[in-house]
Amino acid sequence: MRIRHLPETLVNQIAAGEVIERPAAAVKELVENAIDAGATSVAIDLRDGGKSLIRISDNGIGMNHDELIACLDRHATSKLKGDDLLNIFTLGFRGEALPSIGAVSRLSIASRARETPNEAWEIKVEGGRKDAPIPSAHPEGTRVEVRDLFYATPARLKFLKGDKAEYAAVKDTVMRLAMAFPAIGFRLTHNDALSLSLPAATQGDLWDQRRERLSALLGADFAANTVAIEAERDGVKLEGYAGLPTWSRGTSQNQYLFVNGRPVRDKLLQGAMRGAYADLLPGDRHAVAVLFLDLPPTEVDINVHPAKAEVRFRDSAGVRGLLVGSIRHTMMQKAGQGSATTLSDRTLAALQSTTSNAPHTPSYGTGNLAYSYTPAPSYGLAERAYENYRPLSTLQPAARSETAPTIAALQDQDFPLGAARAQIHENYIIAQTANGMVIIDQHAAHERLTYERFKAQVMEAGQIESQGLLVPEIITPDDTDIARLMEAAEQLDQLGLRIEPFGPDAVAVQAVPALLSGRAEISRLVRDICDELAEQGSTQGLEDRINALLSTMACHGSVRSGRVLNVDEMNALLRQMEATPKSGQCNHGRPTYITLGLKDIERLFGRT
Repeated sequence: MRIRHLPETLVNQIAAGEVIERPAAAVKELVENAIDAGATSVAIDLRDGGKSLIRISDNGIGMNHDELIACLDRHATSKLKGDDLLNIFTLGFRGEALPSIGAVSRLSIASRARETPNEAWEIKVEGGRKDAPIPSAHPEGTRVEVRDLFYATPARLKFLKGDKAEYAAVKDTVMRLAMAFPAIGFRLTHNDALSLSLPAATQGDLWDQRRERLSALLGADFAANTVAIEAERDGVKLEGYAGLPTWSRGTSQNQYLFVNGRPVRDKLLQGAMRGAYADLLPGDRHAVAVLFLDLPPTEVDINVHPAKAEVRFRDSAGVRGLLVGSIRHTMMQKAGQGSATTLSDRTLAALQSTTSNAPHTPSYGTGNLAYSYTPAPSYGLAERAYENYRPLSTLQPAARSETAPTIAALQDQDFPLGAARAQIHENYIIAQTANGMVIIDQHAAHERLTYERFKAQVMEAGQIESQGLLVPEIITPDDTDIARLMEAAEQLDQLGLRIEPFGPDAVAVQAVPALLSGRAEISRLVRDICDELAEQGSTQGLEDRINALLSTMACHGSVRSGRVLNVDEMNALLRQMEATPKSGQCNHGRPTYITLGLKDIERLFGRT
């Protein structure tokens, strides 16, 4: 078979397969063209998810007669000057989108150039066959209509999803572009129904405009459960918002990442996001974030992906370090905000639902009776509180005075988490603050404290202090788990867990971390570590591997649900939480406490 040149129409259809794989890709390319043309208003109209019709209208600089013809030729562009691919300041630059779309659809373009206000032209392309331009009555700007996408390549049409799924992909694309360019107004309709209407943000600087646009797109919950990120290093600037760990999602779909204003789904940046939240979220949860990365064009190559969805950084380690370090530092500073505000809102809503459905019981006596009533003392309570009690080595109660303390003795309202008042269901601590109350999950909270103490020991001493066992614990995992344990024996020894072979089918645990001594069920701990090693595989980085093992050990060394605590122990736990970074969530991303304001409590009782 001899080598031959392919027809231009077929070449364009092949290119369309790389660039335009679905309606959302066509919308992205066309809206980016409108943005590059200086538009301040862009309207997107769809039918049937974009399969039947995509119409993009803008008020940009438009095109004259000759430019209208040239824009449909492959690699014809006004955005790339000379041969410099390293200084690209526009979203588009290849000149592939319009000829590729025209090769697989019925395409028409009408435009009036700003420099020729008295003439407008329209050109049509069908399946790659281009007609001559004809005069048109079109205002300044450009309108692009794409009808019957992929009609010329029926096989490609079969791979499209349903109308709702394709429309959802288009909406996500438009939202991402709207986030990046808040000074441009966007309007999206689907089957004549208005979906998005975003006026141009004109007040304030770019930061203010982005905040206004994000509030319009993502709602009040986003603003309430994210923290601002602002950092700069070596000419690379990072701005945006990162979500609290307790406001995570099951997929990374809610991570909106931008490089020089370009929406990307870059693997390096997504990996950096996972690294930034490694201590805060389990592996199956993803942070919510909107982050804008700006750097000189010469420091990033955007010509590495057909759809320009991925980029390559000259200093990828520096970019990753900036993103990871900035988010971690901000989360450390905002540790007191550990629980998403929506948790308290949901708690309040649930309580209101319960109280609204409860039967009304008449109240006898004065209205403030409930506040002045003192119940008779329960003489069995004190004895029961010390059932199963043993000192907690990791909790240091406040210094005791010579007079025995009482619950009323701890009244200092300066403590952010307040003063412990009670423990309910042998798992939840109730604390009173100056402006309300806090409910703490004792196991989740202590798990975070133990984990952070483990990490501090590794960072300061290079290893965790261990406690030798008088009688080694003999455990018989299967052959695969034994092999994994022996392979990781050096790391485990660094973490205070010394495991040695014991015959052909068993291991002996000779020492455990001192923080776990006497409190961890060793055989269960080793089984869980085997599971963790199996899940990690061999591809995980050393730091991530160690942190995952520390998290597993912290879970076993924490105060368990069902453990009765006295008031001193509860208050000691609260004080250590206040002094520990990231104490607002456990190692699995769940909240360690929720708050209810006094006004919210009074609202439950109809007092406001």
